[in-house]
Amino acid sequence: MFKPVTIKDIAKELKLSTSTVSRALRGGYEISDETKKLVLDYAEKINFKRNPIALSLKERRSYSIGIVVCEVANVFFSQAIDGIESIAYSKGYNTIISQSHDKYEREVINMEHLANRSVDGIIISLAAETKNYEHIEKLHKQGLPIVFFDRILESMQTHKVTSNNVKGAFEATEYLIKKGCKKIAHLANSEQLSITAQRQIGYKDALTKHHIPFKKEYVRYCEHGGSMKDEVEQAMISLLNLPEKPDAIFVASDRLSMGCLAALKKHHSENIIVAGFSNSDVVELFSPSLSCVRQPAFEMGQIATEMLISIIEAKYPVEEFETRILDTTFSPIA
Repeated sequence: MFKPVTIKDIAKELKLSTSTVSRALRGGYEISDETKKLVLDYAEKINFKRNPIALSLKERRSYSIGIVVCEVANVFFSQAIDGIESIAYSKGYNTIISQSHDKYEREVINMEHLANRSVDGIIISLAAETKNYEHIEKLHKQGLPIVFFDRILESMQTHKVTSNNVKGAFEATEYLIKKGCKKIAHLANSEQLSITAQRQIGYKDALTKHHIPFKKEYVRYCEHGGSMKDEVEQAMISLLNLPEKPDAIFVASDRLSMGCLAALKKHHSENIIVAGFSNSDVVELFSPSLSCVRQPAFEMGQIATEMLISIIEAKYPVEEFETRILDTTFSPIA
């Protein structure tokens, strides 16, 4: 039977007290640098890992962080998770990743499961279907540290990190206008998401700047974030069947962009120019082509994690919170 090495085993081998070994492993200031090095070098040599269950019982902390995103396969979220883990692991935390698939019920289950697993805090990007926030507000009121990224909940007093959605949408829409397009449709995510409102502001601002009237009939919302079968295609068909067919489309998210391009190809409308949000590394291979707004996903994940750990490790209740807005970059195809 496997028997893990304990602090007592290290103490016996190095002829030190268990309390000295424990303090050295924690980096205690009262232990000499020479003793710390001796203990840490030996711990590394035998691949010693402190028992997380014992540690959590002693310190009332699990050293684990919960992550709730709509879909790990989404390039943006996979990049953000890489950023989260890069900081979490460097600070001694493990991560537990869960997917909502943009469904409200799944998000509720995931949040409750993570809380019951006694995670020290949660980093979340809201599901497209989520309109009721009681499951998040309840945990927050109970003292569970929560940080939002990308799709944020404006009303909650906590740290948030997102990108400059207004600027990104403006640049993408203006690019389409400068390509000679005047009938620019907008394929949007669900209406209640923070990113939907912000990106629509940028879209409208670009139209206004170039004296193109905003038309509601050119906007289609995907209330399930494109997670429902044929949702994006049906939205695209309704746009393509308008009396005045769009000559360009501004798309508001990665998943919607993929669905949009697939629908244009299927319905032989490749002449329509598309620009939108996408963090794909192979965007130049898409057909039809896609000029894209890129978000600093990795950096967003890093900042969200640093924010969360600052709440977790604070000696006193945190009462001042920050919303960080990171810049986007626009990459035109031509």
